[in-house]
Amino acid sequence: MILFEQRGALVTLRFEPPYAPDDERGYLAALDRIGDCPPGFALLAVLGGGARLSREGERAQALWFKATRAHVNDNCRAIAMVRPGASGRMTEIFGRLWNVPLAAFTDEQSARDFLAQHVAGP
Repeated sequence: MILFEQRGALVTLRFEPPYAPDDERGYLAALDRIGDCPPGFALLAVLGGGARLSREGERAQALWFKATRAHVNDNCRAIAMVRPGASGRMTEIFGRLWNVPLAAFTDEQSARDFLAQHVAGP
């Protein structure tokens, strides 16, 4: 299941069960929408951890990271990722992609608390 939602400054992307055959296409479309977010947004990415992208999907995702890096660095206040087994290593890896406050969590409330430090009223 893919869900993209924008409420004020908070942008939420959910990619979690139940998974469906068209989730990869929906996920990549949601990434495109994140790439168009206006200045001052904060990203909450909730990733269920059970789905895998195809080789083409991985390539499209890597191209998206590259194409939107400047936009995210210039316009995003913070990124919080929620994923089973999230670790400091995950934060380190994704922290190489962007120069914004970023952290990975195993629970959504901790992620929201992190974002609240960077955006008034997420």
